[in-house]
Amino acid sequence: MIVAADEQNGIGLNNELLCHLPADLKYFKSLTTGHAILMGRKTFDSIGKPLPNRTNIIISRNTSNIEGCHVFNSIEAGIDFAKSLNETELFIIGGDSIYKQSLAFTNVVYLTRIHHTFNADAFFPSLKNNWQLTNEEKHLADEKNKFDYSFQVFEKILL
Repeated sequence: MIVAADEQNGIGLNNELLCHLPADLKYFKSLTTGHAILMGRKTFDSIGKPLPNRTNIIISRNTSNIEGCHVFNSIEAGIDFAKSLNETELFIIGGDSIYKQSLAFTNVVYLTRIHHTFNADAFFPSLKNNWQLTNEEKHLADEKNKFDYSFQVFEKILL
């Protein structure tokens, strides 16, 4: 999974990102380029087009064709499709319902923690005891990024 969340795990409001954080967009692009990305239909609609240089997998009840994308009616079917491509790392990119349903299938979470609290109506599920923070890079706000943020990597603890 890859996600940007505020201090309260807020990820969006009215199907839009909470803020514009260029460093996070650059980080997202660097990690996901060349890989498959899986998202819900609302997330795709908010982006507006397939993201280039990635295999775009959309999960939707309506499996009608979306140009440049592969549409499935279940997360499991989307994951199986990515596996059939010999994908080395499938990135789940949202939204909140897809994150909640996919957490059981996830081994790594790339979380950009925005050190601010926004008004949000979509939230990332909290990572419980079976997750360990394995890397963190802290960054201060600057002329391009209005808020302090940290790039955090969590890995599932296999019991």
